[in-house]
Parts: sequence; C-alpha cells; structure tokens
Amino acid sequence: MEGSPQRPGPGDGPPGPERDLTIDLARFICLALVVVGHSMMASPVLHPDGTVTTENTLAEQDWFEPVIWIFMVMPLFFVVGGVTGLQAWRRMQARGGTGYQFAQARLLRLIRPASALLAVMFVGLSGALLLGVDPQVVGLMASGAGMPLWFLAAYLAAQLNIPLLARLHRRAPWITLGALAALVVAVDCLRGAMPLLAYVNMLFLWCAVQQLGFFVADGFFARRSISWLVGLIAASNLLLLIVTGLRLYRDNMLVNLNPPNFCLLLLGVSQAAALQLFRPSLDRVASVAWVQSTVALVGRRAMTIYLWHLPLLAAMTGLLLLTDFPKPASATAAWWWSRPLVILAVIALLLPVIALLGRLEERPTAAVHSRGRPPAAVVTAAVVVFIPVVDAAVNGLTLPLLGGGAACFALAVLLLGRVPARTKEALPAKSLSANVEP
Repeated sequence: MEGSPQRPGPGDGPPGPERDLTIDLARFICLALVVVGHSMMASPVLHPDGTVTTENTLAEQDWFEPVIWIFMVMPLFFVVGGVTGLQAWRRMQARGGTGYQFAQARLLRLIRPASALLAVMFVGLSGALLLGVDPQVVGLMASGAGMPLWFLAAYLAAQLNIPLLARLHRRAPWITLGALAALVVAVDCLRGAMPLLAYVNMLFLWCAVQQLGFFVADGFFARRSISWLVGLIAASNLLLLIVTGLRLYRDNMLVNLNPPNFCLLLLGVSQAAALQLFRPSLDRVASVAWVQSTVALVGRRAMTIYLWHLPLLAAMTGLLLLTDFPKPASATAAWWWSRPLVILAVIALLLPVIALLGRLEERPTAAVHSRGRPPAAVVTAAVVVFIPVVDAAVNGLTLPLLGGGAACFALAVLLLGRVPARTKEALPAKSLSANVEP
C-alpha cells in the first residue's frame, strides 16, 4: 500500500471515465446469477429423527459440472473489480490521494453494510435460541448465511492491494501477472502436504484475476482482434480441460472455488476475453434507458443484495422447516417447480432490507476541509476486520463468531471515521453510476 500521493505515470493512462455502462451491466449479470444460483442450491432437510442437514441440490446433478464452467462468474466479479478499482485509484491519485485514503474508502464502503448484517444475524439467531429453536437449526442457518463472507474477505484483500499492484502493473505488467500466477501454482502444489496453506490463494488467486481487470482497463483486450480473443478463450478452456483431465484439479468448479486454485485463474482469462468479445452486444443492451436505470438502481445496493440474499434464504427455509408447509424432496419435479417461487420470495424479502439498510453502502463523507484517518487507524481497522472474516471463511460461521465479528466491524467503522469530501471543483457530474467505487 502506498502511503504518499503519487501522480499517474506515463504508463498509467488518464484517470479514466467516471463510469462504464458495460462494466455496470456485467456486474449486474454476475450478481443476478449468484442470487439465482444460490436459490437453486440450498435445500435444508428435516429428517424423521429431528436432525437437520442441508443438501446442495445443483452440485449433486451430473449435468451441472459442465454447466458451472460457464456460469461460475466469480472470476468475472474480480475482473470487473479490477477495472473499476484501478480507475478509482487513478482518479484518487489525480486528486492527490494516498493509498491509505483509498483503503479507508474501500473498507467503509464494504464493511458498513456487513456490520449491520452481522449484528442483525447475531441478535436474531440468539433470540431464536432463547425462544427454543433447536440449536442445530440455528447453527445450520448461521453457517449457510455466512457463506458470502468468504467473498468479502477475498474482495477486500484484493481491493486493498490495488495501489501496490497498480504500481507493479505500471512498471512490469506481465511479470506481475506471471509472478502472481506462479504463486498460485506453488500454493496448489503444497496444499496436499499443508491443507491450510491452500487458503493463502484467497489472496494470490483473486489478486491475479483482478490483475486481468487492469489489462481490460488499459485497453489491452480492446486492441486485440476477434480471432485473437476467440483463440484465447479456446486456449484457456483447453488448458483447463487438460489439468482437470489429468486429475491435477477437480473438474467441479464449485469444489475449486473454496479454497480457490489455478482453475479459477484460467476461467478468469477466458471471461476477461469473453467480456471484450461480447462488449459490442453488451454496449447495445446497456444503452437502453430502462436497463441503465435498473442496473444503476441495483448497482448502488449491490453489496447489500449480495450479503443479505443468503441469510434471508436461510432464515426463510429454516422457518419453513418448523411449519407444516409442503417441503418437496430435493431434486424432485415439485422441488424444481418451487424454485421460481423461492427466488421471488428472496427478492420480496430483499426489498425492505434494501430500503432500510441500503444507505449504509454510501460512504459517510466529512466536510471538505477534513483529513483522512491516520495510516495506523486504517491498518488497524483492516486487521480488526480480517480476523473474524478469515476465521468464518476457513472454519465456518458460528453464533459466537457472529457476535465477535459484529463487534470487530463496528470498531473498524469507528476507527475509519469519515472520508474527506472532494473539493467542489473535483466533483463529477451527477450520474447513474452503478459501480461500487469511490
């Protein structure tokens, strides 16, 4: 992280546009697929002996493994995050901002909505225990609802390293990407002997995929021909077929996701090229007025939607287990027909949450003359946040961890304070930007 202002170098290019409709649309599509996918996966089961288990219905379908190669959009999330993150960092540099100010803004934007989620879940699940709900059901709801936290840990780790990675990208873009890829492979090679080491790739892997977004932002893919992009997509998927065919990696991308491995980097290369290949079509769709409005509305509350959709789904299914409401067996025809209703129910539950808590995604901005927080406060806040998040990502979310995490996040928000406002002259024209960037 860079602690002093640094103007963009010759290789940095201009600060970049304030918004990119195609990138906004790509993020929207990814978010929609994640919400729909999770709604079709979770399937709690209440057994005759009173025990409760959960089944991942989609993962148990033989036809799903090749399909997930196409719909595993998490690498594209980080490619898009690399595009917007690099542009945001360059704009901040142009205003004389520092890496610590960048980290302060990033942390506040992501952890404020997360702190509300952890606090509400802790109070709600603690209340359920006091009301006599089976601890096993409460534990199941906590662990299922905590699944999005791994994304928060990985995304924060990648985004907070943007100032450093942007400097390395400016000086040696290919060496930087190659070094990150080599670190990913090295961790994969050692994970058999040291299983916990595999989680280090939550940093190396997602930073490498984010780095692909830097190439997108610099126009590298835009300068390539259609045949070149198609060739890159084919080559990356062919290599993916080889490494999975040789049993070096599993061919199930959900298994490869946690902890992440080299397969996700290959998917990221393919998706970055596909993003450019389909950009003309995406541009046309994104230029439609109602699409712009929808994407902007959802994009301004993207983190709230991502964090809350699984807890709401878990709460809804957990409550249904306690009632006589029909619960079709997993993967039956009745179960599949019920999925659209489940998705609509999740959306209906999200609407009041977005109305009540969505504003937490808007970073609190102080007066123009205020200063950013001291570097020590920003670093301390980052450490305080990562302790419970990494614990949840590795060991799963529990009720005590929910309480501790909520306290840690609240402390981090207090440490970070408010982001200094831009000067009046630096304010951009009001737009419908959906990017979750400062």
